[in-house]
Amino acid sequence: MDRSKENELQGWINGFIGVVIFSGSLPATKVAVLELEPIFISVFRASVAGFLALFAVILLKVERPSKNQLGSLLIIVCAVIIGFPLLSALALQYISSAHSILYIGVLPIAATVFGILRGADAPKPIFWLFSSLGAVLVIAYAVFYGESSSLKGDFLMFLSVLVCGLGYAEGTKLTKQMGGWQVISWALILALPVMLVCTYNYFPLNFKHISINAGISLCYVSIFSMFIGFIFWYKGLAQGGIAFVGQLQLLQPFFGLILSALLLQEKVNSSMIFVIIGVILCVMGTKKFAK
Repeated sequence: MDRSKENELQGWINGFIGVVIFSGSLPATKVAVLELEPIFISVFRASVAGFLALFAVILLKVERPSKNQLGSLLIIVCAVIIGFPLLSALALQYISSAHSILYIGVLPIAATVFGILRGADAPKPIFWLFSSLGAVLVIAYAVFYGESSSLKGDFLMFLSVLVCGLGYAEGTKLTKQMGGWQVISWALILALPVMLVCTYNYFPLNFKHISINAGISLCYVSIFSMFIGFIFWYKGLAQGGIAFVGQLQLLQPFFGLILSALLLQEKVNSSMIFVIIGVILCVMGTKKFAK
């Protein structure tokens, strides 16, 4: 196997691990948001992940980012550390976890578009056909088989996906210079002082009455969704390319739907199986034509 093929394979493996980890993010956030304020969830998860990142950077004596890299890191802070967690948590006050997860189908296109705008190579035209078809299948499922939606919740969720796409694109670009875990670590460290102040201000008065399930969910989104998942995801995107590996995100809604059904007892329609098959075929198509 030549070097480029090996990188693509490693990119898919790391990207797949990241997608599996991210699949639990929205169901876990839904569990937490039933008992905790969305703003607190967003800033608390960033604070916990920030301490983990600071510990890792100090322990491994990682070189500080250059001044030229600070701009990209700040974009990542605004997009994936503040923007997506906060907007998605706010959206989950109005829509179910299963409904919100399906918007992730738009994320690969958003990430690819932002990646091109930020200097990545454009894929072949037929790539857009498969990518768009996969997104349409996911969105159509949400429209026709989801519960009656909230316009406000849908808007917030769609906006969260757009800013997340920007963060993925910027992170992919920077990972090639710094490494995957270093990018998310330094972004979390930059955000840490503000996140700590916000966590203190929004800390619930009755935290002792929070259920175990909400506490576990909060820990999951803090440790796995906010830190560990990004290590695999950014590394995978950098190895295989944002257009190539990013299409794995089309599978995330269906992993998430399974978790929503198991953890939240949210209804998952049997027609999902047919959509899964269609989405997998689209992922195979984008894999073939991304380069």
